[in-house]
Amino acid sequence: MRLRPALLTLAVLATSLLGTTPAEARTATDHRAALPEVGTVLRSGPLRHDLWIPRTTSRAYKLAYVTTDAFGHKVPSTGTVFLPKGRAPEGGWPVVSWAHGTSGIGDGCAPSRVGPAMPKRDWAYLGTWMRQGYAIVASDYAGLGTPGLHAYLHNRSTAHNVVDMVKAARNLDLPASQRLSNKWVVIGQSQGGGGAVATSSYATEFGGKHLDFRGGVGTGTPAYIELLVSLPGPAVPPVDVSPALTSYLAYILAGMRHVNPELHINSVLTATGKTYVEMAEHACVVEFEKALEGTAIGDFFTRPLASLPGFVQTARDYLGMPETSFEKPIFMANGAVDTDVPMETTAAYVGVLTANGADVTFRTYPTDHNGTMRASLVDSVPFVRALFAG
Repeated sequence: MRLRPALLTLAVLATSLLGTTPAEARTATDHRAALPEVGTVLRSGPLRHDLWIPRTTSRAYKLAYVTTDAFGHKVPSTGTVFLPKGRAPEGGWPVVSWAHGTSGIGDGCAPSRVGPAMPKRDWAYLGTWMRQGYAIVASDYAGLGTPGLHAYLHNRSTAHNVVDMVKAARNLDLPASQRLSNKWVVIGQSQGGGGAVATSSYATEFGGKHLDFRGGVGTGTPAYIELLVSLPGPAVPPVDVSPALTSYLAYILAGMRHVNPELHINSVLTATGKTYVEMAEHACVVEFEKALEGTAIGDFFTRPLASLPGFVQTARDYLGMPETSFEKPIFMANGAVDTDVPMETTAAYVGVLTANGADVTFRTYPTDHNGTMRASLVDSVPFVRALFAG
């Protein structure tokens, strides 16, 4: 029996996504025009048991689905679905769409392949939400584990990925006792905190009538990164910053170089800068931070990034967070001693959102970037419970 061309394309694509060779992945990308509507499940199967959220998961799946990338193209992505123990309530399990923090932008860093970058932190946090009786769906993000390069901190495409993951999870063929509700919230940390808050702005536009979006939670949410990214140049900043911050910048430059080649970012990079931005395309965050120890951001550049024609505006378009169209409540939290995402920049962003009419609850805690997730649960759990209660 011969398959029609469109069906053959989807068959090749689905096969390539859940365990593939680079050649198969390239073939899948070449045929992206044949992809069906966003949220369509291309393939699904059981998730490896060692990647389940410990002690709270009854079933877990990995799926490939259709979403939208930073170019506005329909593309495949992958993600995971975790179902809590017990029988779903009437109407199905309420859904938490988890936007993960920085793991890297190489295919080998995708959480559905290797788990979270910080398993102890993330499993404990997600387990708390599972124990509340929520199903968790989690996108890897477009280009992370699938064809193309992940556009790190491109919040509009991340919002597409997060919303479309909810659609795909609801299209998954689940037992009647484990079906998913159309009621959902988004929760994210760090990179995912920005993604969660951006999703809260775009959720209704991207989700359509069939999803009932209730609100969002963002912890360690980066804001006004476009201003900070426009500052570096030779010997700037004048003091060493942490390898974590250096890795974030390298991931941003790699993503922008991919999405906006017209900037010619390489033209302002030293040999050192080119080496590390190239490494950023493959190295996962923990190993990348180790490789960057002793390297200063100023060593990356031959002249200021802002000297590139169009860089400042392009950075604003690529990295800027939405400031309007928040129809549902959002909760944001930051650590008072967070050195990855300074509280002051998040607080300034919250001030703008509030002035623009958004319903924002903002809390700070006496902890660092990673500690904010756990510390905020005392407030975020009842906040989400109230969202689902209507």
